[in-house]
Amino acid sequence: MKTRTGPEAGFTLVELMITIVIGTILLSIAIPSYQSQIRKSRRTEAKTAILDLASREERLFSTTNNYSQAPVDMGYPGAWPQSIGGGYYTVSVTAAPVAGNVPATFTITATAVNTQLKDTQCQTFTVDQTGKQASLDANGANSNATCLN
Repeated sequence: MKTRTGPEAGFTLVELMITIVIGTILLSIAIPSYQSQIRKSRRTEAKTAILDLASREERLFSTTNNYSQAPVDMGYPGAWPQSIGGGYYTVSVTAAPVAGNVPATFTITATAVNTQLKDTQCQTFTVDQTGKQASLDANGANSNATCLN
C-alpha cells in the first residue's frame, strides 16, 4: 500500500465536505431524539413528585382525618406552587376538608415551566385522593395515553 507524503498528504476538500455532510445528517437525527428522551425523563420526575405528595397527604390524613394545603405539613417550605427536581415543573395542592357527608379531598397538580413548556404533549399531571391520575396537553386536552405510560 502506497502512502502519500509531501504536498499530496491530507484530506481533499471533497472528502472533508462529505464528512461534514454525514456528520450533519447524523446530528439532525440524534438531537431531536435526545431532546425527546430528556423531556420524558422530566415527566417521570413530575409524576414521581405528585405521587410522593399524595402519599404524604394520605399519611397526614391517617393521623388528622383531614388533608392539608400547607406545604410545611408535607415537608416543603413556603407556599404553593413549589418548584420540584430540576425546576422543570411546579407542584401545587388543593385540599377541601370534610364538610357534612362530603369526605375530604385533595388534588395535586404538576405544571410544566421553563424549557419543559416545549413538551406540548404533557403540560400538567394531576392525582387526587382516590389515586386517579390524569394528564393534559398544552391545549387542555386529555393526554393520558401519551403521558401516563
